[in-house]
Amino acid sequence: MSRTVAGTDSGRTPAPPRAVITGLGVVAPNGFDADEYWDAVLHGRGGIDRVTRFDPAQYPAELAGEVPDYDVRAYISGRLVPQTDQTTRLVLIATDSAVRDSALDLTALPDDQVGIVTGLSAGGLEYSQRELEKLWSRGSDHVSAYLSFSWFYAVNTGQISIRHGWHGPGGVLTGNTSGLDAIAQARRYVGEGMPVVMCGAVESAMCPLGWVIELTTGRMSTVTDRTQAYLPFDTAASGYVPGEGGAMMLVEEAGHARERGAQPYSEIAGYATTFDPRPGSAREPGLRRAIESALSDAGVTPAEVDVVFADAAGVGELDRAEAAAVTGVFGPRAVPVTAPKTMTGRLYSGGPALDVATASLSMRHGVIPPTINVTDPVRSDQLDLVLGRPREAAVSTALVLARSDGINSAMVLTAA
Repeated sequence: MSRTVAGTDSGRTPAPPRAVITGLGVVAPNGFDADEYWDAVLHGRGGIDRVTRFDPAQYPAELAGEVPDYDVRAYISGRLVPQTDQTTRLVLIATDSAVRDSALDLTALPDDQVGIVTGLSAGGLEYSQRELEKLWSRGSDHVSAYLSFSWFYAVNTGQISIRHGWHGPGGVLTGNTSGLDAIAQARRYVGEGMPVVMCGAVESAMCPLGWVIELTTGRMSTVTDRTQAYLPFDTAASGYVPGEGGAMMLVEEAGHARERGAQPYSEIAGYATTFDPRPGSAREPGLRRAIESALSDAGVTPAEVDVVFADAAGVGELDRAEAAAVTGVFGPRAVPVTAPKTMTGRLYSGGPALDVATASLSMRHGVIPPTINVTDPVRSDQLDLVLGRPREAAVSTALVLARSDGINSAMVLTAA
């Protein structure tokens, strides 16, 4: 969306820099790159199954969306492998994929002209558990010095910077909405003059420590049938299934992308985040305000939105609140709503970033991906859910939603 504003001297001044997505890198339970993932999504192939990374028999929940086994040394140098958690390895793989997909020669740019911002919710829990087990069983002399940073929230931004030699502005955001928030921060960097920013989130917590932490929420599904465990907006909804993975993306200033002949997937046109009111308050949750503010930031009306990528908690109370926010803004059954994360599980901070990648692919290919396994949607939600199979549609504006413990984020993507 190119805008101009009135000025006092020439009458018109240039519009502020626009941020467009020109490269996607995906690692997901149903696809190890963007093409494989998109093919799986269009054919309704899910990656949810019984956990294999550890024996889940002693826990009430047994299903997850795990990234398939891969040869880590085919992607990460042998020197780096002992230093990194699964989360960081997947981030580096997705980052490399996004760079290749963008076809941008980043070595031709000054190293301080590439920014990095990532999201991360849990940190490197698998690495942490392994080293803590050494501490308990063998003593402190056996704990790796790399534990000092491998668990840390900012480690992914740091490792990307080291691997690629990018020294522009960097940052990290936390929480399950942070995959979306990191992309919004990249947009801010572009607005402040940075031509290129790598952003997004990928996360993994597939270890007993991460599992036990998640179980404390009381919201994980304990259903053992992988086709029935995660059913957002369905009368049989019983909670969510966790997963690992996410997406990284290369964001460029639109003019910079245009000059090199790039074909952007989408433009990051609007964003907003809100807090929910205190428990017991008569005020409604803040998701509706986030949606309305993001649309206003983008200069888009509700009637112009072609699809909503739902947060899709899979928990009755939260699903009803999301449905109320969507229908409150758009009207009953007025906009297609989808939740492709039913194929992957909820990926912590990686989930919203993967939704942005999916929405961008949807815009490029003119197809709205489906929500799978949901067969009996709650009628009172009054949502136009895209169920079972893809829906062909011209998608020029998409809304992506994310929530996390009282935080609500919304992003508007438009055709670039």
